[in-house]
Amino acid sequence: MTDKILITCAITGSIHTPTMSPHLPVTADDIADQAIGAAHAGAAILHLHARDPETGRPSAKAEDFFAFLPKIRAGSGAVLNLTTGGSATMPLEERLDGPLRAEPEMCSLNMGTMNFALYPMAARHDHWKFDWEKPFLENTDDLVFKNTPRDIAHVLNELGEKRGARFEFECYDVSHLYMLRHFADRGLVKPPFFIQFVFGVLGGMGADPENLQHMKRMADKLFGTDYLFSVLAAGRQQIPFATMAASMGGHVRVGLEDNLFIAKGQLATSNAEQVVKIRGIVEALGRIVATPNDARAMLGLKGMAETAF
Repeated sequence: MTDKILITCAITGSIHTPTMSPHLPVTADDIADQAIGAAHAGAAILHLHARDPETGRPSAKAEDFFAFLPKIRAGSGAVLNLTTGGSATMPLEERLDGPLRAEPEMCSLNMGTMNFALYPMAARHDHWKFDWEKPFLENTDDLVFKNTPRDIAHVLNELGEKRGARFEFECYDVSHLYMLRHFADRGLVKPPFFIQFVFGVLGGMGADPENLQHMKRMADKLFGTDYLFSVLAAGRQQIPFATMAASMGGHVRVGLEDNLFIAKGQLATSNAEQVVKIRGIVEALGRIVATPNDARAMLGLKGMAETAF
C-alpha cells in the first residue's frame, strides 16, 4: 500500500472561534454534515472535537460527542478519530470524557507538555460573536498544555489497552518523537506507529521545510520501517506542507481545525472543499487516495463494530 495516501480531515478543533469564520462547524448537525461531506470527498479519517452547541466553546463532554457520532457513522464509513487533547485549557479527566464513553477505533495523543499560544489571533478581530472568545485567546500567553509521561501512560492504558483504540501520535517537536520511542521501549505502544508531524503552532515547531525534513530523518532513525507519518501545518502553510508530505511518501491532514482558508484571503466554505483541493494535488503526484478500509488495514484498527456508538 505504499502508493496509497491517507487523507485526514480535522473538522472543527478547539483553536478557532466562531467569530473567525461562519463556516466553522459548531452545532452537532453542522459537525456531522461537514464530516460526512469530507468523507465523501475522500477523507479516510475524520479527526473530531466537540463543541458546546449554544456558545461554540470547545467541549469534551460525552453528550456533545454523542450528539454527532452516530450520525457520522451512519453517513460515512470513515475512521472516526477522537481527540484526547480536547482543549489546552481542560484537565485530563475532562478531556477524556467523550473518548472513554465512545471507545473509538482511533484517538489522537499529544506526546508532550508544551506552550500552546494562540493570543496573536485575538488582534485580528474587533467584534466578537461570544464574550468568551477574546479572553480565551488572550489568556493563552500564560497557557501550558499539560501532557506529562504519567498522563500519556494513562491514556495509553485506558483507551489503548482497555478499549482497543489505536493512536495518532501528535508530535509538535523532535522531543515528542523521543517520548514516543520511550513508550515503545516500555512496550506500551506497538507498531505500526501513525505519527502526525505538527507545524505552525506557537510553542511548537515552526512551519519551515527544514523542520519537516529533520522530523522525517529522526523518525526514520527511531522507528525504522515501523511507522507511517502524516503532516499538518497550521494556517497558510497547510497545503504547501501537505504537498511536501505527499511527495515524500507521507500522508496528509487538512480541515478547518488547522486552517480556515482555501486560498489567500478566501475563507473555505467547508471541510470538504479542502479535501477536494488536497486530493487533486496528491493524485497529480501519482498517489492513490486510501479508502477507510485501507486505513483500517494500514493502521491495524479494531473496526467500527467494536466502538460504543
